[in-house]
Amino acid sequence: MKTKMIAPSLLSADFGNLERDIEMLNQSQADWIHVDVMDGRFVPNISFGFPVMKTVQKFSKKFVDVHLMIVEPEKYVEEFIAQGADLVSVHYEACIHLHRVISLIQEKGAKAGVVLNPSTPVLMLEDIIADVDLVLLMSVNPGFGGQKFIENTYKKIAETKDLILSNNSTALIEVDGGVNLENCGKLFDAGADVLVAGNAVFSTDSPQKTIELLKL
Repeated sequence: MKTKMIAPSLLSADFGNLERDIEMLNQSQADWIHVDVMDGRFVPNISFGFPVMKTVQKFSKKFVDVHLMIVEPEKYVEEFIAQGADLVSVHYEACIHLHRVISLIQEKGAKAGVVLNPSTPVLMLEDIIADVDLVLLMSVNPGFGGQKFIENTYKKIAETKDLILSNNSTALIEVDGGVNLENCGKLFDAGADVLVAGNAVFSTDSPQKTIELLKL
């Protein structure tokens, strides 16, 4: 799978015109569509669930990247995969039996990712890194869009890359939170493979052009 990929987050889309925005992404240089699912328990916000996933499944022609910010994600991963998720990422902090959840996602035919909150050290992934397809590093505290980027993320990208290489893992590194045209190049240079961008894409006059610029 190629690197320097952009995954626009539907959390920042216009939900009154979701089909239109998904079709815009279909026509853009976006590589993935990122779907943020929040339950109001693991994070202090509620986003959306299966009805929106049905819309994404119906109209998206892109790889669908689902990020579960929920407690007990193992109860829902199968349904998200059934609703079109190509990759499902779960939080290290939310999974008591992380390896079991990762295995379940892969057994059901999707790629499996593990997510770290900003305060969770990369070394916590040492025993799972060889089994996951992706590591998603949160560069803001999860729950709300439009937050300020946490600068320590660059260090965590480097640490994650070292962990991947030392364990012969093929995992990609994804970064989510505060990504914009000012820091995207530095994030890719640091070792990120996929950048999630929400407000940076959908708040602009030309989202397709912004996606193109984020990939440069």
